[in-house]
Amino acid sequence: MTGPATSASSGPAPEPRGRHALAQRMETDPDSVERDLFKLVLTIIELVRQLMEKQALRRVDEGDLTDDQVEALGLGLMKLEQAMEDLKSRYDLTTADLDIDLGPLGTLLSTD
Repeated sequence: MTGPATSASSGPAPEPRGRHALAQRMETDPDSVERDLFKLVLTIIELVRQLMEKQALRRVDEGDLTDDQVEALGLGLMKLEQAMEDLKSRYDLTTADLDIDLGPLGTLLSTD
């Protein structure tokens, strides 16, 4: 009585079709992965920076801050914006590059 042959595999096991298709769509170049990760992190930082700026302007408009606090806040926001510009230039990115299209909701980052 002969059964199915049970021999050691002579080569790598075939990849499932889904995994192979995904690998073809994903960019796996280390430089590209690093740049895309950096881009995502900068997108989050830029979103938080814009939210902080809007909150600061709201507080200034409401008169919640002293003149010294307004000046310190303005200086801090200017330094943060400059740091963001420096980081974006490191990877030759613009704010538009960091923006994410949310479909019918518009874009993630403010263009004001």
